[in-house]
Amino acid sequence: MNMSMADHHGTMLMASGGPPHHHPTSAPEHDHSSGGMMQMTFYFGYKNVELLFPGLLINSVGGMIGACVIVFLFAMIYEGLKISRECLLRKSQVNVRYNSMPVPGPNGSMLMETHKTVGQQMFSMPHLIQTILHVIQVVISYFLMLVFMTYNGYLCIAVALGAGAGYFLFSWKKAVVVDITEHCH
Repeated sequence: MNMSMADHHGTMLMASGGPPHHHPTSAPEHDHSSGGMMQMTFYFGYKNVELLFPGLLINSVGGMIGACVIVFLFAMIYEGLKISRECLLRKSQVNVRYNSMPVPGPNGSMLMETHKTVGQQMFSMPHLIQTILHVIQVVISYFLMLVFMTYNGYLCIAVALGAGAGYFLFSWKKAVVVDITEHCH
């Protein structure tokens, strides 16, 4: 039976007595945790922090501050994009239809209640723009998730503060429409 195990330097040791082999991801210059493993606990550091791409390595306080500012701005943009898409959707809505439904009234009578249905066309410029903005929003959201998954406390705080600042700056414009004729169901 040929089994292998790794020592604390990421070196592969063969149980069959074969020569040791180095694990390809255990290069010391890219190792910000022990043994070449991905960091799985929150930590506050600025040395050897890989950010999303292999060549994007943070090694200084200034680099960490710059990365945090960029991550903060991306989180703000993400929140702004969400609110902008909602506003664009409301502006581009077409095909207003009114549907009447009978509802029971007082003393066994029937009343007609009208509901407004709003939609948009699939093959229209507003829907194409919404689709493109949705793709951009999804990509930014996954990048922010991956940044958070670095477990670097500074970067995680930048994501959270950026999302909070973006919500604060952009969400107050959201109009909440309350239909006073709406009944509890």
